[in-house]
Amino acid sequence: MRKGLMALTAVVIAVVAVTSRPVVEATPQTSGVTALVGGTLIDGFGGAPIRNSVILVRGERITAVGTVGTLAVPDGATVISTEGMSVLPGLWDMHVHLMLAGHSDYTHWDKTYPARFENEIMPASAHQLLRAGVTSARDLGAPLEASINVRNRINRGEIPGPRMYMSGPFIQKAPYPGTEQFRWGVNGIDDARAKVKRLASAGVDVIKLIDQDQMTRAEVEAVVNEAHANGLPVVGHSHRPEEIRLGMQVGVDNFEHTGLATSPEYPDDVMTAIRERTAQMNNGPFYWTPTVQGLFNYEYLRDNPESLDDPSWQLGLRADIVADIRQSLRKPGELGYFQLTPARKPTLKRKITQLREAGVTLLIGTDSGIPTQFHSQSTWNELDVWVREMGIPAMEAIRSATYWPSLMMKKDANVGTITPGKYADIIAVRGDVLKYINLLQRVDIVMKNGVRIR
Repeated sequence: MRKGLMALTAVVIAVVAVTSRPVVEATPQTSGVTALVGGTLIDGFGGAPIRNSVILVRGERITAVGTVGTLAVPDGATVISTEGMSVLPGLWDMHVHLMLAGHSDYTHWDKTYPARFENEIMPASAHQLLRAGVTSARDLGAPLEASINVRNRINRGEIPGPRMYMSGPFIQKAPYPGTEQFRWGVNGIDDARAKVKRLASAGVDVIKLIDQDQMTRAEVEAVVNEAHANGLPVVGHSHRPEEIRLGMQVGVDNFEHTGLATSPEYPDDVMTAIRERTAQMNNGPFYWTPTVQGLFNYEYLRDNPESLDDPSWQLGLRADIVADIRQSLRKPGELGYFQLTPARKPTLKRKITQLREAGVTLLIGTDSGIPTQFHSQSTWNELDVWVREMGIPAMEAIRSATYWPSLMMKKDANVGTITPGKYADIIAVRGDVLKYINLLQRVDIVMKNGVRIR
């Protein structure tokens, strides 16, 4: 009888455990469903986080979202515990350069490594982004064929990486010497249209303008109009006020950066034009990708260079390239690329504040790949600077890395939020990212297309 009571007690305890906390361990999958259970869900829409969340995934897509106690986990589902974690949509990085890997000398890099971009360097960069929780990214400047081939190989599942949206070569008035593979010059209206048509025919996802203030207005307008005729958005640099003025006049969709100048703020006429544009609600949000982390963190990195030794940025790169990058960064305080940065840094917060006050929708982008800025680190650094230094609420910053990029790129039907029917691009990190945004430097779970990457 005692044995019977003991057995009955064990059964009762087991039943109570199952009903009070239905899933905490992975079980053999027989239902074809994966369930992420227990974490605090930040779904991308900006509302209150969902505690004790349950996310059901079948195949590539999310099938249901709910909470423990309201959404049952199917028998036989593979269960991933997210207890104690923040769960988010996979991140976007709206400004990366897969062909770059943090080397300090562009001239040397552009001369030495183009033959290795497509099969080594760009795949390595993509893999690093994915491991860092970036499941969608926009590459703004690389050779055309390599850009398309790397994107397509990722989409076919041949190599790991985010969903990549590629611009191929920059469009500008004249390419810098030695950069003709990834910078295309235009000479007149017809040439401008022809260059954009060539990019569109090759299958790019976006057109990238740089130094547009060196082009005629008619040339810039031809680029933008031809891009829009082919259903492609146009991204334009905003280093100089005239780049912004000209770009806004002809309908550039998304501006990048916060300016090379050390002027303390944007000119009044530029801000007036921006406010007029953001007031035109029928045109949708006005997007800007400020890319501040590399500039803002430079002085700290110069004085505390330990992150340059982080092995995460070496993933996928051969030893000779790793050694070359290390050698180029051995004296971070002497890098010519950053010598104006201490004078520019004080302007960053003011310019971002101006843009936010004018109603601009900011997007997370990093310029990842520029000197000292690695694909394995840059995205979380951008989020961290926004929240910790710029005073942007964590939820707003997260939306700028999830929901808003998907809307800008017109991919919101499939990604950007954790919503039934969308692709299961999901990340999770132990702890509360709304309080400690820098927890994103160590993402614990990465899922893309319903497949767990880490």
